[in-house]
Amino acid sequence: MKIAVQGCAHGDLDNIYATLLARQEADKIKIDLLICCGDFQAVRNEKDLESLNVPMKYRNMNSFYKYYSGEKVAPFPTIFIGGNHEASNYLWELYYGGWAAPQIYFLGIAGVIKFGNVRIGGLSGIYKEHDYYLGHYEKLPYNANDIRSIYHVREFDVHKLMQVEEPIDIFISHDWPQGIATCGNLNSLLRRKPFLKQEIEEGTLGNRAAANLLGKLKPSHWFSAHLHCKFSALVHHMDNDSVTKFLALDKCLPGRKFLQVVVDIPSDMGPYELQYDEEWLAITRKFNPAFPRTRCRANFSDAKLDIQDCRQFVREKMQVRGGKPFPFIRTAPCYNPGQPVTKQYPSGHCRNPQTEALLELLELQYFLDDSSVSEDQCQSRDLAPSRGSFNYRSEDIPIDDEEEDVDFKGAEDA
Repeated sequence: MKIAVQGCAHGDLDNIYATLLARQEADKIKIDLLICCGDFQAVRNEKDLESLNVPMKYRNMNSFYKYYSGEKVAPFPTIFIGGNHEASNYLWELYYGGWAAPQIYFLGIAGVIKFGNVRIGGLSGIYKEHDYYLGHYEKLPYNANDIRSIYHVREFDVHKLMQVEEPIDIFISHDWPQGIATCGNLNSLLRRKPFLKQEIEEGTLGNRAAANLLGKLKPSHWFSAHLHCKFSALVHHMDNDSVTKFLALDKCLPGRKFLQVVVDIPSDMGPYELQYDEEWLAITRKFNPAFPRTRCRANFSDAKLDIQDCRQFVREKMQVRGGKPFPFIRTAPCYNPGQPVTKQYPSGHCRNPQTEALLELLELQYFLDDSSVSEDQCQSRDLAPSRGSFNYRSEDIPIDDEEEDVDFKGAEDA
């Protein structure tokens, strides 16, 4: 199985797919899957641009809308996570994962999925400590603060991923796991990104939660983006002598190292299909009652179901309906340059039928537009969020940064 990886997409699907098709033809290979590491920008129409945290000059449609409307079809199955420049209103509809367009699957705010025999996990967003212990309190329409916090990584989602016990082949995060810079060619990185030096020396560059997940899950491969450069590293896990091959890639621009065919995993003969992951659905079933929909910290004592009972429940459900994700359904008007949709598109939360179907299958309550716990209840139950003073200076990597493309001579290629 040959898997291609893309760094920051920034909505430029036409050029990404064209580049990959050309590579496939030139190398006489068949690409089975494309993985995109965030800043995907699944913008369906003009209204979605209001939830996209980018400077005004970058609030444009790009090309995802063509794949959403059916004007074009992705030439490769595509899996993506969210970064810090996203149409957050749409991704929130698909919190648990789902088809953002035909052939294009959003892994969810946190999730694990299977593609053939390859197990792929991911965490959307970026790390900012002072929001980490908060619940998912943001609600549509997003205000100026919500639009900048909606994509911050939360403890609840990381906690669920930390419960995964079965081996992960590939893990995806948008920002890099904290500490990864010292596991590759640091001098080469600093020649290209000298402004990162202080954070690297302080040990604060990157995602602290992702570093914890890296140490726990020990995936064979880990892919990231965000810092707009190519960087590879090897992480040796001393407790079991395993190694994680890390690779970060650039954004989609001419002359930049934004796309690479990096994984050739032994597998059964294709064609390959996406399938729900049994263990992950069991974890989802167990912890969904603790879903934090206010600023309150998640109360994990609300997750009372036994995980083995959840596993058996999911197994029986999958035996009846199969493991394929629920089919794609449009939930918003398609982009039409001659017919703006701003006034006809509701400003509140839209319930995506894929999400509703998955929750119905797992017999879980829908919390994405719910505020069943008040802030007062939060305080009385001693669930007030912890407040940190950590300042993640690299939250906003300039979209229009320009740098000389320097050949990378770092750790062994991932």
